[in-house]
Amino acid sequence: MLEQINHLALIGNLMQQMCIYLVIAYLLSKTPLFAPLMQVTVRLPDKLVCYVVFSGFCIMGTYFGFQIEGAIANTRAIGAVLGGLLGGPLVGFLVGLTGGLHRYSLGGFTDSACAVSTTVEGLLGGGFHAYLLRRNQAARILQPSVALVTTLLAEAMQMVIILLMAKPFDQAARLVAHIAAPMILTNALGAALFMRLILDRRDTLERYSIAFSEKALRIAHRTVGILMQGFDEQNCTRMARVIQEETGVGAVAITDCETVLAFVGIGADHHRPGAPISSPHTFDAIARNEVVYADGAAIPYACAIARDCKLGSSLVIPLRGEGNRVFGTIKLYEPKRKFFSSLNRTLGEGIARLLSNQILAGTIEEQKRLLAQSEIKLLQAQINPHFLFNALNTLAAVIRSDPDEARRIVRYLSTFFRKSLKQPSTETTLDDELEHVEAYLRIELARFADRLRIAIDVPADLRQAPLPAFTLQPIVENAIKHGIAQMIEPGRIDIRAAQRDGELEIVVEDSAGLYPATPAKDGLGMNLVDRRIKIRYGSAYGVSVTCEPERWTRVAIRLPLETKAVAC
Repeated sequence: MLEQINHLALIGNLMQQMCIYLVIAYLLSKTPLFAPLMQVTVRLPDKLVCYVVFSGFCIMGTYFGFQIEGAIANTRAIGAVLGGLLGGPLVGFLVGLTGGLHRYSLGGFTDSACAVSTTVEGLLGGGFHAYLLRRNQAARILQPSVALVTTLLAEAMQMVIILLMAKPFDQAARLVAHIAAPMILTNALGAALFMRLILDRRDTLERYSIAFSEKALRIAHRTVGILMQGFDEQNCTRMARVIQEETGVGAVAITDCETVLAFVGIGADHHRPGAPISSPHTFDAIARNEVVYADGAAIPYACAIARDCKLGSSLVIPLRGEGNRVFGTIKLYEPKRKFFSSLNRTLGEGIARLLSNQILAGTIEEQKRLLAQSEIKLLQAQINPHFLFNALNTLAAVIRSDPDEARRIVRYLSTFFRKSLKQPSTETTLDDELEHVEAYLRIELARFADRLRIAIDVPADLRQAPLPAFTLQPIVENAIKHGIAQMIEPGRIDIRAAQRDGELEIVVEDSAGLYPATPAKDGLGMNLVDRRIKIRYGSAYGVSVTCEPERWTRVAIRLPLETKAVAC
């Protein structure tokens, strides 16, 4: 009966030691040091962390042990076995060796046996690690049942080693009879609980990550492109409503640096869009370019508009644009007696980055659109004065000799400039471009007389294909100015279009073949056309030039067929 009581007392003492052990492990799980332990360790830095942590647990298990008949009943095996299971054979050996040498330094008639057995326990854990990896069963390494069985075997081996090595044998036998069952049971259970703690911590982080990702993806999906349309009250209100619905916070506000642009949720009756910013926390976040969290405790929060406002805490996150410059804020609120979850605080900063990127993308798109308009105006300014000068000279030459021809030239000139002035800023059709070019060429025919022939071959089903405005005119003008105008003999301009593999190819060909002789003069017009096409449709499209010297120059324009271009 006394022996049973002693066994129960030893089990109770070891269980107390194991609980202290697990409490320390739980506290460690809250630190970054625990992260490498939540997976099968393969990287060298992680193996080093694994060695340090479990060597520490080995040594701690010995210190927390109880002196019994010149030996120490302990939970050292938990550190040795888990070090091998998670870190592999080498880590297991080193953890076991470290724990064994520490135990040997404390002396006692079992010191050598315990040093050897602890090293063997680490190797046994590492052996199970290697075995499961070879069988592609890495997930089983983290199962508490595997830790339980491995530690049972390891502690059973320790008892055998003590019987074989400790002297005198009779004392070793009495010690094993007294401590075997309590130590095997406590160490195996402690290893399983430690592994369960690792899994629970990993599952918690995964659930947190999944919840964060799901919310972030839903918000991104529902808000895609909203603020690209403009950073104004209407778009900001749409954005704030989505964020409030998805995060479940009490209220959401969006501001620029001076004015509230949107407010949705609790307090919307007195926090109104269009009102100037009144919160000192918002001004502080803008001025310092930092997140400001007024939790209502450490940093007091009080509504600056209404004393009876139900909001009790606020998270203010700056919105940043180019050069990390603050151009506004997003503000999340919770009512009194409810504090922010860490998920919503982290998510709030992610949402701010999403909003900032959308607004920045919208700014870039607007700049592209303005650039395209400027380029068109630049092309018009380049072509129109030169062309008008030539046209007026031609008109002056024929007005007396052929009044009818002069009237036709005036009509073509009128058509040309009307098309130029009314040309859409971004997109037109091939048919409109051809009408514009034909008016230009009719006037040039009058100037060159029989020295110029023109052929246009464009199928009717391609004439409504969309393309950037002012695409053909600069190319045709180049062919006349730098090709036909330099020839003594008659020249020819061919314009044709065809569909090739879902693409529209427009070819402008002249019979001069002078392109290589004047490489600097393909110039502004052709380069801007090519650049605008690439910006709009991608680098796979654009303008290419081939030339057979003194025979022909061929300019090919490639665009996607029946694809509406986005405004740029």
